Amino acid sequence: MTSRSFLSLAIALVMFPQIAQTVYSPALGDIGLSFAVRPEMAAQILSVYFLGFALGVVVWGRLCDRVGRRPAMLGGLVLYAAATMLGLCVDTFEALLAVQALAALGAAVGSVVTQTVLRDRYQGAQLGQVFSVIGIALAASPAIGLFSGAALVRFFGYQGALGGLLMLSLVLLVWCARCLPETLVIRLPPQPLLKTAWRMLKDPAIWRSTFLVAAFNVALFSYYNLAPFQFERLGLSSELFGYSGVVLALGSGVGAWLSKRLLGQGFGGSQLSVVAAVVLLVGGVGVQGLLDSSGFVAAMLLIVLAFGMAIPNVLGAALAGYGDCLGTAGALFGLFYYLLIGGALLLAAWSQALGWTLILCGALAVCLTVRQARRAD
Repeated sequence: MTSRSFLSLAIALVMFPQIAQTVYSPALGDIGLSFAVRPEMAAQILSVYFLGFALGVVVWGRLCDRVGRRPAMLGGLVLYAAATMLGLCVDTFEALLAVQALAALGAAVGSVVTQTVLRDRYQGAQLGQVFSVIGIALAASPAIGLFSGAALVRFFGYQGALGGLLMLSLVLLVWCARCLPETLVIRLPPQPLLKTAWRMLKDPAIWRSTFLVAAFNVALFSYYNLAPFQFERLGLSSELFGYSGVVLALGSGVGAWLSKRLLGQGFGGSQLSVVAAVVLLVGGVGVQGLLDSSGFVAAMLLIVLAFGMAIPNVLGAALAGYGDCLGTAGALFGLFYYLLIGGALLLAAWSQALGWTLILCGALAVCLTVRQARRAD
């Protein structure tokens, strides 16, 4: 498999969980109507996704060290496809939540195993460049999810969104079965889970990276979690919400492109993270001030720009000292930050306070990145 083909498959796989998550956003209104639940209850679909995802990264991270990257990837995609098929058959909101959690468990394979495969194949500065390319692709994921989700929901309701995700998972399953290589060349005895967890829990750098990843992701996904209902309050259609994802993806893509370009010019990842954190905080203040008008979407451009700049740098450097247990360390790292994301999004769904959620994320990111930059100096 050529390097370009390998990277294309990796990009598709790492985009999959975000697409799967954001396709649901335009469907939240229809889910609320179909199951007669309030907006804050319907928004829990996305929170449950992250909690199921947190468990999934541990399961697949451990399995990719034990049985190999390829078998783990295929197993996760099979599970996702099966859970999505079940979702087309449920008739209660509680059952839909359970199915969503099971699907998220399977979708997690696209994040943790793909990142592990990339760390197997690339190192150092080359890995940072690859993660910047991944960041650009991730910037497009929400737009693809929102746009396709809005179209599917318009014509087929929330079942259309589920059907589209089922088709996507089957395409990826066939592609991986035909083309995904096994990158675990030397099978070392898997490191004990608890020993690795204790090692990471004592590592301040891991904690900083965990909270940073969580802060930027909560800021991004609180929009997809809460904005559908803000659009309703402003009298704007779900289609416009879907189209807003295209605009925001451009901002995130610019952020990831800037990160890649500035890294190539010698800027440090910690420097770029500080800039991204400040931009995130300013964007949060802007959104809070513009919530009574559609102008809050323009302020969200700063949020997605910050996300695109920060995430490739944080992820690329997070596990530099864990080369002897990449799968397990990646699983635990993912568990840490997805639990934080899921819990924070539950609180955000309960509060329905988009602006203040963004401001809190920005303030936390500024504190962490400034401290990290001082330590680097």
